[in-house]
Amino acid sequence: MLRIVHLADYPQHQQQVIDWQWQAFGSDNSRAFFASVVESSLRRDGLPITFIALLDDKPVGTVGLWRCDLISRQDLTPWLAALYVDESQRGNGLGLQLQQFVQDYSQQAGFSELYLYAEFSGYYERHGWQYIGDALDYPDRPVHLYHRRLG
Repeated sequence: MLRIVHLADYPQHQQQVIDWQWQAFGSDNSRAFFASVVESSLRRDGLPITFIALLDDKPVGTVGLWRCDLISRQDLTPWLAALYVDESQRGNGLGLQLQQFVQDYSQQAGFSELYLYAEFSGYYERHGWQYIGDALDYPDRPVHLYHRRLG
């Protein structure tokens, strides 16, 4: 059975989430950065928050709700961030389920909109996100910005 839960309730999976985020989004020397973000999200209130998808108690994906995920656009908040699905579960709709979970959680928390960024295009537009322009990820990597109104 698939469940999406707070990582704070399953801290034994913290290292797996750090490894996924670092390998998917980081560079050689950025593991400590991802460890810091994940460690600061081990609570049930405030931002950032990290969620994990468990399939029969095995972690198979993760997603975050962060105050900011792009240094060059700190004026936008909050962000759906660090969406990752284990290779064994790709193509099964888990990415969409993780997105929907964060959208529902955000709306219940009183947020009226969400942002995210990606280096690629096509995927998020298919799932209702609106492309709102380009920006730079640190230090100079171009990315696409997306917005979603909730409710």
